[in-house]
Amino acid sequence: MTELLTETAIQEPQRIRGLEMPWNRVMGSNEGPAGAARALGPWHPQEFMAECVETVPEAGGMMTFVFRRSDGAPLAFRAGQYVNVAFPVNGEDQDPVDRSYSLSSSPTQPWTFSITVKCDPTGLVSPWVHANVKPGTVLEMLGPVGAFHLPDADRRARYLLLAAGAGITPIMSMVRTIHSLPGQADVVVLYHGAEAGGYAFHQELAYIASVDSRVKVFYSLGDRNRPEDWAWLSGRLTAAMLDEVAPDANGRQVYACGPEGYLNTATELLEKVGVDDTSIHMEFFTGDRQTILEYQAEVALAADIAEEIAEEIADSAEDYYDSQPTAFGLYEPGYDADGTLQATGLPLEAVDAPSPGAAAGLGGEPEVVTPDIANFETVGTGSLTLSFMRTGINVRIDPSEHILGPAQRAGVRIGANCKEGMCGSCKVVKLSGEVEMNHQGGIRAREIDAGKFLPCCSTARTDMVIDA
Repeated sequence: MTELLTETAIQEPQRIRGLEMPWNRVMGSNEGPAGAARALGPWHPQEFMAECVETVPEAGGMMTFVFRRSDGAPLAFRAGQYVNVAFPVNGEDQDPVDRSYSLSSSPTQPWTFSITVKCDPTGLVSPWVHANVKPGTVLEMLGPVGAFHLPDADRRARYLLLAAGAGITPIMSMVRTIHSLPGQADVVVLYHGAEAGGYAFHQELAYIASVDSRVKVFYSLGDRNRPEDWAWLSGRLTAAMLDEVAPDANGRQVYACGPEGYLNTATELLEKVGVDDTSIHMEFFTGDRQTILEYQAEVALAADIAEEIAEEIADSAEDYYDSQPTAFGLYEPGYDADGTLQATGLPLEAVDAPSPGAAAGLGGEPEVVTPDIANFETVGTGSLTLSFMRTGINVRIDPSEHILGPAQRAGVRIGANCKEGMCGSCKVVKLSGEVEMNHQGGIRAREIDAGKFLPCCSTARTDMVIDA
């Protein structure tokens, strides 16, 4: 029997090139795939009830809660996204407290899904969750939400996954997803922790790394709590550490999740080792007030979309499925070689010069002086000119280009989530000119009549003046 267990040389499996999510071809199909296949596509955020079916204690004061939707449907999401959960912390007769938690399970096993919660003894929600959420608990949820996720298809699939503390949860979803899929991939995970015994999922990560040659896992521990027999890396994230675990980091897509300070450091170090801004994807587990407000706005937006889609489903399920967009995401600013682009800003100015009515002794409001677009800096190439009044810049554009991209690259501050004409977050006002818009329900007829449009899905037909 012992001889049968002797290790023998095993060849590497033959794989298809790159990674492709199981729903990717469904989303691009023109042949009308079956409803069951459609149900597995992460088309949109939804509001739903979910029942806890299992709790799993994890290292580091964390607990995994496994749920299934009460309606029996799968939860379709992308690896790295999160759900917003309403917890009745103050009792069933009081308003619930909402918290967002990353999904730690893989979307390739969608009939149950998991969130992993770290208990903060000083917090309001997490101690309640650990003490009260048990198999049989039913909670109201909204999701999936978020643009921090793996792509639907990637021919290269070379990733560097960085996690600190509880930031491992969306990274774990990514690792589990990649491990479950066929295809070539090259994945390096670097996981920072404060205590040797505080690495959640370490047994599963070790198993995946031992059986899947595509995945390599590294750990780093703070110097103060390092035991003598610690065999992994030590200390905070450094450029030398990145070079050690991924000397080719500048050829990888980087996904990083953790506290704000950790991610700020990671951003600086990744730049030092040559990783382009466009290859860095961040998810904050704690952040400044602006970050928190951005997440709140995204959840509110998702709730609006879920409500509108629920109404559409009630009206016409067939028409609803035919009109689904391919993605729902976060605002991503434009970039150039020097980093994130920001607008210089040129607001409209109110002056005290009398209006015509006031000059005639009739009273009236101060006249609003509009900046002269002839004095604006002009950038870009193309046959049409877009004049952005608040930013104070003229952008040359080709008639075939969607307006959003050139505008953001020029430094015009326009928020954008889905970039598919669905969410409405990039909505601006055209003061003059004509556009051709192909939206997916992100703007209402009365708003269009008022001069608003969505630059993410609009092309210019004439020169334009835009209030942005």
